[in-house]
Amino acid sequence: MEEIFMRQALELAQEAAAAGEVPVGCVIVREGVVVGCGRNRREERQSVASHAEMEAIRQANQALGTWRLDGCELYVTLEPCPMCAGAILNARIQRVWYGARDRVFGACGGVVNLFMEDFPHVPALVGGIMEEECRAVLSDFFSSLRRREKI
Repeated sequence: MEEIFMRQALELAQEAAAAGEVPVGCVIVREGVVVGCGRNRREERQSVASHAEMEAIRQANQALGTWRLDGCELYVTLEPCPMCAGAILNARIQRVWYGARDRVFGACGGVVNLFMEDFPHVPALVGGIMEEECRAVLSDFFSSLRRREKI
């Protein structure tokens, strides 16, 4: 089941790449139904807070009519950064599934693991879901950028 939702997140990551954004996609699921989805839109919106997870959380809040995302699971193609991990903690998301580890900004083990701290609502964490596919989207995007910069 987790691969179905991660594939949806990967489709959103590919949309982000096509729009010139770092290719990260995210879906939020409650009881098997997608209630929020997002992709990186930092360049488009010129907003540091327009990460895929933040976009998906905002959409899920609107769809459910509450800031509390109890019982929700989040699927994201790249390990969440500290800002997104903080939003996940505050939203009370039950479980986080991520694809590729982020050794630069990762806040779920890549650099630090905020979910191991003593917060009142800590999600379960599952990494490495479709990791190769998630990493490939990122690698292809950055390879393409480097090729364009050389021209």
